[in-house]
Amino acid sequence: MRKEEKATIIANITETLNAYGCFYLVETNGLDAEKTSQLRRACAKADVKMVVVKNTLLHKALEAMEGDYSEIYGALKGATTLMCANVGNAPAKLIKDFTKKDDKLPALKAAYVEGTVYMGADQLDTLCAIKSKNELIADVVALLQSPAKNVISALQGSAGNKIHGLLETLSKKEG
Repeated sequence: MRKEEKATIIANITETLNAYGCFYLVETNGLDAEKTSQLRRACAKADVKMVVVKNTLLHKALEAMEGDYSEIYGALKGATTLMCANVGNAPAKLIKDFTKKDDKLPALKAAYVEGTVYMGADQLDTLCAIKSKNELIADVVALLQSPAKNVISALQGSAGNKIHGLLETLSKKEG
């Protein structure tokens, strides 16, 4: 491969990594053609971009990006498949569902989600449990709405009728 081709591939990898919020490094070497096709289709349905990359080119792309990815460099051994997504737990759920059928592959090598590095296949359950940004915002909104809903339901119930009656009586006395 010529130097110009390598530079183009590194630029494409960097562009892909910058376009998504998180990425996973996965071992897929050993999957037959049928299972690889199934994995690619599953990735397409889950809005996960799957690309097989050369470790040295991915290493150079990570070095070219802002941020410190040095923890991940140790995982760049053997065949590496890059899975990129905007939802942090989407690739983890996809890998977990896929490994129910085949207990070994694809295997998680490392993941970079929300600024945190996760190393090793034992982190898969942790990654599956991560909530997306939208899920966290929905949880916060629900928590903020809860007290207001309690006040409204109290005012609409029998206690609310009593409070309303008291307020009405007091307003007539002053008037």
